[in-house]
Amino acid sequence: MRHRIETVTPKPAPFPYKEKSYNFLRALVDYPTTSRMDENSKLIVVDGPPTSGKGALAKELADELDMAYFDAPTIAKTLFNNYGYDLRKLDSKLPEDCRSYDESDFLKNPKTVKAARMQIKMFQLHFQNYVDALAHILNTGQGVVMNRSVYSNFVFLEAMVANGFVSRNVQSYYYRMKNNALFLLWRPHLVIYLDVPVDEVRSRIEARNRPFEKDSPATTAAYLQSLDNAYKQEFLKNMSTHSELLVYDWAVPSNVETVVEDVERIDFEQYGKHDSKLEDWRRIDEWEWNNSRRMFSNEQETLMQYVNIPAVSCPEILINGEDMKVYDRVMMDAPGNKYAKGYNADAGDDGILFKM
Repeated sequence: MRHRIETVTPKPAPFPYKEKSYNFLRALVDYPTTSRMDENSKLIVVDGPPTSGKGALAKELADELDMAYFDAPTIAKTLFNNYGYDLRKLDSKLPEDCRSYDESDFLKNPKTVKAARMQIKMFQLHFQNYVDALAHILNTGQGVVMNRSVYSNFVFLEAMVANGFVSRNVQSYYYRMKNNALFLLWRPHLVIYLDVPVDEVRSRIEARNRPFEKDSPATTAAYLQSLDNAYKQEFLKNMSTHSELLVYDWAVPSNVETVVEDVERIDFEQYGKHDSKLEDWRRIDEWEWNNSRRMFSNEQETLMQYVNIPAVSCPEILINGEDMKVYDRVMMDAPGNKYAKGYNADAGDDGILFKM
């Protein structure tokens, strides 16, 4: 994969899908979607338990294969608005049920309904990140290496249920959301799993001695074992039916060159139209490629509606209306939140009268 085969006809330049809308008219006049794609136009996911080093390996692998690196989203990153304003500064003005709750708060207190809301939000963030990765591949032809993905998000929900952090009712709602949305996506070409024994994960957590982490109920051996079980008994089994799979004993990390060599040995073209492996990446004709590209590039708001299913059967995760009124008012008054980016004088935007 790393050593590209030169073609007679140069590939067209990447389509600037973040600046220009890939609509129906552009689908008619732009280069065919597959004209930008080659043997490196692959989606690779690197996964594994906490402390496994999946982010570092994914980034190195992306560099080695000349692919784009997509980091795992976090709740903490969403607590800053478009102008970098830290929305946690507003917590004192909000009802308790509406105050911020991120990964560090989860470590401090995972036995709260906010943990359930956080995991649902994490699924939504991973879903959006994965759609972005698909759009990147189809518009540029460049492959993507991801640090985790929406497909493994459920393992943390399973560990939370097993350790009494969230209820079975929340679990049921989560799976309705998951099943309602994942059918829209294309599963990765390759999943790389870094296997680290639970006792080694626990030792690494103690060694890095991060605030709140070492003594958290969410880093006990029991919780980590629940993660390990969900990964190995469900995630790897499910992904192996549709994606190529590489599993490494990462108790003692190897080097990226070894992984690159293994990736380059995989024949991704060996599967035919009747094989379940990689079936998501086979389209009937060029126009179906274009339609899929339009969906992942231009219809992201529509796709996100599939993960926003009503929680009428799970009232415990809902926030009451009066509290939400306060939340909306406080958020609207935050610097940079009143109007779209570029139109907020209180955040330093100027020339607003002359903007279209």
